[in-house]
Amino acid sequence: MILFIHGFRSCGLGLKSQALRDYFGADQVLLPDLPHEPTQAITLLEQLLSQHPVDLLVGSSLGGYYATWLNREHSHPAVLVNPAVAPYALLDDYLGEHTDCHGRHFKLTDAHLQTLRSFHRPQLRDDERYLVLLQTGDEVLDYRQAATYYADFEVVVEQGGDHRFQHFENHLPRIAQWRAQFA
Repeated sequence: MILFIHGFRSCGLGLKSQALRDYFGADQVLLPDLPHEPTQAITLLEQLLSQHPVDLLVGSSLGGYYATWLNREHSHPAVLVNPAVAPYALLDDYLGEHTDCHGRHFKLTDAHLQTLRSFHRPQLRDDERYLVLLQTGDEVLDYRQAATYYADFEVVVEQGGDHRFQHFENHLPRIAQWRAQFA
């Protein structure tokens, strides 16, 4: 089973997660809408991992950061799509009121950023398994940060694209093959 982990201001059901459901089957992909508070989001993700036979994490942007945090104790193969490496630094410019994809209002606070900072992992273990998909046209994150941070793992850098990761569906066969290595 795949656990899809969405990014900041996003939700479980979006273009990437729908593509995963279409390719792997709707009953094979968990698409939770994460709480906006980071500790609550991690708690929900850990609950889902304990309740379902998840064998692959797919994290997009902030979701990639969460997937990396989850792997500190459990090494789940993880596909990271334009992952955030240091969201606490990036989101500093986004403090204040926001609306998510469902129209729900929430406030990003300094406390949220401090919690995110506490989730940072300066080093990754050799036994972790990551497939990192990056597009150089990402207008939100500098792809080079993720390319450097995950350099010891499988990193795919595509020219162009954007933060949403254009043509994600074209990578699904590769993701399936990569996942099969760990079955």
